[in-house]
Amino acid sequence: MSDEKRFTSREARIDAAAHRLLDRLPDRGLLGGLTELLVFGIKQAFACLFGGAMLTLMIATKLFWPDAIGFARYDFLFLAALGIQLLMLAFKLETIAEAKVILIFHIVGTLMEIFKTSVGSWIYPEPSFFRIGGVPLFSGFMYAAVGSYLARVTRILDLHYTHYPPRSATVLLALAIYANFFTHHFVIDLRYLLFAIIAILFWRTNVHYRVFRFRHRMPLLIGFLLIALFIWFAENIGTWSRAWIYPSQHAGWTPVSLQKLGAWYLLMILSFVLVTLVHRPRPLQAMHQPRPARDPQAVTAEGGVVIREAPQISS
Repeated sequence: MSDEKRFTSREARIDAAAHRLLDRLPDRGLLGGLTELLVFGIKQAFACLFGGAMLTLMIATKLFWPDAIGFARYDFLFLAALGIQLLMLAFKLETIAEAKVILIFHIVGTLMEIFKTSVGSWIYPEPSFFRIGGVPLFSGFMYAAVGSYLARVTRILDLHYTHYPPRSATVLLALAIYANFFTHHFVIDLRYLLFAIIAILFWRTNVHYRVFRFRHRMPLLIGFLLIALFIWFAENIGTWSRAWIYPSQHAGWTPVSLQKLGAWYLLMILSFVLVTLVHRPRPLQAMHQPRPARDPQAVTAEGGVVIREAPQISS
């Protein structure tokens, strides 16, 4: 995928400015490794732009919300989420396709929230006007934040895959995961079977991603786990801010159980498959030809084989 397709016009300007600064740094040794790590962190933060903004607002409104204004905190969060989305589109920090992903996630997430709150899995303890039943409408944006991250990181890190399973199988898996979130309240919980199917489908799958000068790879199952872990951390922030709470947190905040990590792992798989409906998984051999390297000595390691490659594709 060319930079023109990967980046919006705004992102392309940010990319060019970053290269003007970072291309001056060494590409080897400790400083080269630290540069790669720094760029990786910056890109991850940029991919998390929407989710990070929402978590920041949750913390800020938890600490500073003035109850005397007569306007519900949840309603502010809902309107703020809409505003953030519009700003990201207006400033070309998000594509129309990614906005569509967020809309799909909002609908899917809100439907699940309506059911989960009705059976007492968690509650929203504060009043609001923009709500459906016991679910304030800002809650759907929490699911949308996951979809936004996955869609954006696909572009920003130029993700490609090897041994990716058939998309039809992944779609059926996603449907089974979504159904199990509802049906396990009435019949047997199939999550362990679903974990086994996930392992079978993705056991050989590697994700290949470009940070700055080099392309790296990781088993996709480990990537899924790391994302689920960060979602679990974010959930702890959300429940601490009382954006929502579990029954065990009614009398006071306690950390979310690590058992929830399994639920987030399944939800993350569901989210990932939904994003692939917009950003189709690209096989590694479908990568575009690199542009001529400014530094003919620049190299990248791919699967243990050293190959020459342009250092300035993305940042």
